[in-house]
Amino acid sequence: MSKPTIRVVADAEQVSRTAADEFVRLAREAIAARGRFTVALSGGSTPKRLFQILADPPFREQVDWSKVEIFWGDERALPPDHPDSNFHMSTGALLQKVPVPVTRVHRLQADRLDRDAAAYDYQVDIARVFGVPAEGPPPPFDLILLGMGPDGHTASLFPNTTALNEKTRWVVPNYVSKFTTYRLTLTAPFINKAANVLFLVAGADKTNLLAEVLEGPPDTARLPSQLIQPSPGQCVWLVDKAAAAKLKNV
Repeated sequence: MSKPTIRVVADAEQVSRTAADEFVRLAREAIAARGRFTVALSGGSTPKRLFQILADPPFREQVDWSKVEIFWGDERALPPDHPDSNFHMSTGALLQKVPVPVTRVHRLQADRLDRDAAAYDYQVDIARVFGVPAEGPPPPFDLILLGMGPDGHTASLFPNTTALNEKTRWVVPNYVSKFTTYRLTLTAPFINKAANVLFLVAGADKTNLLAEVLEGPPDTARLPSQLIQPSPGQCVWLVDKAAAAKLKNV
């Protein structure tokens, strides 16, 4: 597995703007090479700002949105119109403002009562889009966007949860005791098949943890973000100066 690339920029706004540049570049390359761009979006304040930037000129005009397949890396057990759902945030910040066909928007239905069925149906939907067997190895997304929480989680892979041990399924329900609820999440083996993984991390509250995740000893049960090591894809950590303050090797 290749080592991640760490890019340090001035502040959270620059993290989002640099991420927008990367999104456009990867989208255009993928559409030119394969006729479409497959991306999994994430929740959080930094991705929200990224989506707002992508929805405005000049970025909006630089992507052929009719050829973008939109997925999500994780979702809370909430209806799609709930203000705390990742789908709702992404829709308001981006999808209502760019011409992505509704047939290419694939909501992760974490609000369904049968969580295992919802997870499997998402796996089937991904397999259908890629034209591969749902029971086979994961297909590679062109881009998976991720954040890192102050506890070291990414997507809904939280510390000391059962999803961290998943080896074969692409999407699973994961019970998060700190929130006393289930979430649906892409698994680490699936994420690690992506052609590109882009972490967006900003803020002084991430300083100590970022140094542990990127430069400390392996401790994946406590720091699930360490599980994300794409092979043969590329992993870029796009971080601001505040978050990177204790990194030694940048």
